Amino acid sequence: MARKFLTALVITGSLAMAACNTVRGAGEDLGSAANATENAINK
Repeated sequence: MARKFLTALVITGSLAMAACNTVRGAGEDLGSAANATENAINK
């Protein structure tokens, strides 16, 4: 299960980084991903 989660996280991260056009956008996307991960852990 952890391996599937890690794989999904890597794929999602790769897609998010590919979608960013600026460094600022990348920072916002990373912050959003961190918040989503924290929310999922706290559920």
